[in-house]
Amino acid sequence: MTEYIVLGVYLVAMIAIGIYWGKKSKDSESYLLGGRKIGSFITALTLQTTSMSGYMFMGGPAQAYKEGYFTLWYAVGDGGGAIFNIGILGKRMRRLSYYLGCLSPIEYLERRYPSPATRAIAGLIAIVFVYGYVLAQFLAAGKTMATLLHIPLHVALIVGTGVIIFYTFAGGYLAVAWTDFFQGILMVAAMIMIFVSAMTQLGGLQGMNEKLTALDPTLTGLWGRGDMYLGQWGVVAGAVLIYLIGYMGLPHVVIRHMAMESPRLAKKSLVIATIWNQMFIFIPYLIGLMGIVLIPNLNDPEMVVLEMAYKLLPSVIAAIVLVGIMSAIMSTADAQLMLMGTMLGRDIYQRYINKDATDKQLMFVSRVCVLCVGVLSTAIALIQPPGVFSLVVFSFSALGCAFLPSYICAVWWKKANPTGCIASMICGCLTSVIWSATGLSSVTGFHEFFAGIIVSWAAMIIGSQFGKGTPKEILDLVDRAGCNIKLPAGLATVNCKQIAPETAGVLSFLKESSYMEENGLQPV
Repeated sequence: MTEYIVLGVYLVAMIAIGIYWGKKSKDSESYLLGGRKIGSFITALTLQTTSMSGYMFMGGPAQAYKEGYFTLWYAVGDGGGAIFNIGILGKRMRRLSYYLGCLSPIEYLERRYPSPATRAIAGLIAIVFVYGYVLAQFLAAGKTMATLLHIPLHVALIVGTGVIIFYTFAGGYLAVAWTDFFQGILMVAAMIMIFVSAMTQLGGLQGMNEKLTALDPTLTGLWGRGDMYLGQWGVVAGAVLIYLIGYMGLPHVVIRHMAMESPRLAKKSLVIATIWNQMFIFIPYLIGLMGIVLIPNLNDPEMVVLEMAYKLLPSVIAAIVLVGIMSAIMSTADAQLMLMGTMLGRDIYQRYINKDATDKQLMFVSRVCVLCVGVLSTAIALIQPPGVFSLVVFSFSALGCAFLPSYICAVWWKKANPTGCIASMICGCLTSVIWSATGLSSVTGFHEFFAGIIVSWAAMIIGSQFGKGTPKEILDLVDRAGCNIKLPAGLATVNCKQIAPETAGVLSFLKESSYMEENGLQPV
């Protein structure tokens, strides 16, 4: 009964947030981007909670349970993900997207790399692989609720995904951002409670390592259980890089930069996100390792965090912890649903079907798309596709390899042109998919993300040597986004000298008149 009450309160709160912010969304920009008024703290937490997803509570711990210490390579990269993501893209992408008048990350690519093929190819890749991500989150949500409430998986899927679909449909980006904020706090608190309880039982990290070594010495080595990746530095590089730089290629993550209230908030958001990351990022993998000792022979490793919560904590606390896990899943699922609605509404409907669509029509179509994608995803999740880890890594890798060079070069390399962008998206995505589908990682010793990102960068650089260059007006905006416009030598000095007398006169007038006193200002 405790679990029902705690989860019920949480789900009602999420619905209430959706209804509240739904009333605030008056136009397409507020519905799709929150009116570009998201502050630094909300930006930081929505970036990180969107990035983490059900993977951090189910996929990551499950992989640690199966492979041992090797999976900490993923955490090592993830620990610096926020620094790279916000530091490289934050300010510049916010400025350039505003100058270009973009409301979606796909529209942003088309306007930076002007070509009808840019949006068509980018939209197709994004829709297919973001959809795979949505499936992973819905599957994770269903599994969590089924365990939490002891109900059939199909019932849990319908209830859990129904709530996600509703508040995303109703409230748009603002509902997603604010639910992500509260969910981020719950996520950290939940994992820390399990971590502390498990560490107490095992006698700290030393006790855990001793017990793992006794079970299998390779569990605490660098190459995975049974040295499965022995000497495969390409796999290690991919495991580190996929989360260190991969977030910069995810459309549902980079759209957070576009929604920031001001480019000046990027630095503060970076600090907050990095601190939050270090508090959280290693813990899920360590819980998976502790589960090897505390819950051996677990039938479904993706349930290790849930089983640990029930095993180690009082029922009320366990219920709160499991709600925190639901928070992680929902915080990513809602962002991806929102992105799907944005892309289908803005990039497909308004671009190809109704170019003169009004704000109300665009909002309506985006909401309908959110609803349709959510219902279809729930139906497919009921069939139970591959596990959360497999779906997330597959989709993450394909998206990152397709878009990362294009997003970075958009604001950092003026020579990048439509030909390079299109070549990069196609070659990077195909390499990642083929590498994963044919098992080339084990044959070549190269992780699919590592192979795909190398090919994607090469295609961008080589492709940009051909075709039409980017129009000058776009390059001028890139300069503005990077604050690279230089004043002619001596111009600033001359202007200061010319303006100085007028400035002094204005100050004298203000001091001598009653203007400052009437307006409650103190004279300088």
